[in-house]
Amino acid sequence: MPITANNPDRTSWLHVDKNSDFPIQNIPFGVFLTRDDIITIGTRIGDTAIDLGALHQLGYFEGIPLTDDIFLQDTLNDFIADGRKTWRLVRNRIGEIFDAENDTLKSNKQHKEVVLFRLDEIEMQLPVQIGDYTDFYSSKEHATNVGTLFRDPENALLPNWLHIPVGYHGRSSSIIPSGIPVHRPQGQTLPNGATEPVFGPSKLIDFELEMAFITTDANDLGEPIPVNEAEEYIFGLVLLNDWSARDIQKWEYVPLGPFLAKSFATSISPWIVTLDALEPYRVEGPKPIKKQLDYLKFKGKKSYDINLEVSIQPKGAKETTVSNSNFKYMYWNMSQQLAHHTVNGCPVNSGDMMGSGTLSGPTPDSYGSMLELSWRGENPVKLKDGSERKFINDHDTVIMRGYCEKDGTRIGFGEVSTQLLPVFESKKK
Repeated sequence: MPITANNPDRTSWLHVDKNSDFPIQNIPFGVFLTRDDIITIGTRIGDTAIDLGALHQLGYFEGIPLTDDIFLQDTLNDFIADGRKTWRLVRNRIGEIFDAENDTLKSNKQHKEVVLFRLDEIEMQLPVQIGDYTDFYSSKEHATNVGTLFRDPENALLPNWLHIPVGYHGRSSSIIPSGIPVHRPQGQTLPNGATEPVFGPSKLIDFELEMAFITTDANDLGEPIPVNEAEEYIFGLVLLNDWSARDIQKWEYVPLGPFLAKSFATSISPWIVTLDALEPYRVEGPKPIKKQLDYLKFKGKKSYDINLEVSIQPKGAKETTVSNSNFKYMYWNMSQQLAHHTVNGCPVNSGDMMGSGTLSGPTPDSYGSMLELSWRGENPVKLKDGSERKFINDHDTVIMRGYCEKDGTRIGFGEVSTQLLPVFESKKK
């Protein structure tokens, strides 16, 4: 089935700024609260949010096999579970409805009043109920930098790293959408020179620049997903800030890996951009350094050219861009990650989220964490207001953005913006 929604020549009768992340070729999916306090599934073109529940009730998806309530829910899980054929039919139809040459909805004032919303009339929600969250460790540059900082530079990559997409199981209950602030966590740390741990606020709060893919119902217990079929089960991508407490992490991660240092918060962008929308931006990924086992060998281009950036904005000051990276630097691609995740028979469900791991590039200005950018605090990062950062301060806001651009068409993810607040204080007396 062709992806007509990606037609680069199509324009919309809705206003779209020249550099918008959300032209008619994007058509992402999200969940928002309307001005009438109704939660609905929607999409976005330019700065206009579109209520897909209302659009469906008015008959605009006639001929597409959808349940009556598919868009009248507070998560995208059921829609995602319908599979890629349904996603493509719906995106194609939305492209037709809002095409500049189509007057059906454009000329119907009554319908437009219930379907269309300004962005200041809605409140974005978490787009899916995330049952399980896995975070990978798939940037060779990041893994090498971390290994150099904490271990022997000559053996920065652990022996298994070039053979398997390393990952760990994260905490889904603390995944939040953009705009929700995060409190500085507390935990155990081992100060330099000390022999016993202490308890208190983390002093080394960091961001990790990542992306994450959302899956559909993919396999039964015991059934692996072949690497070259994996994309059939990936709905789309979001930006992800995997907040990290480096001092807590250093003390706790041996022998089982990250725990409290990561589980206090993970922030994502609210609009899920489909793999279909990203189709024109496929590129070759890094070449394998070592021979990979057969179940990880794939055909075709499985990486995507997605420009990524991170900014830090102190309270009351202008933001400073501190990193420019790209999704294409990821050594282990999404298909390999999903194939490896399921090769032991682990089932994957609709709405599961898989983080890429920190996406660091080959140059110092493309590193995806403060740990690397400041080189563990040895080289503080200078901001526009004259201040310096080794890690993230209270009241700083971390902003991540991502977009693809080719032949005059730009497909973006918006942003994930999160402020770090001081340690939580109970209001109970």
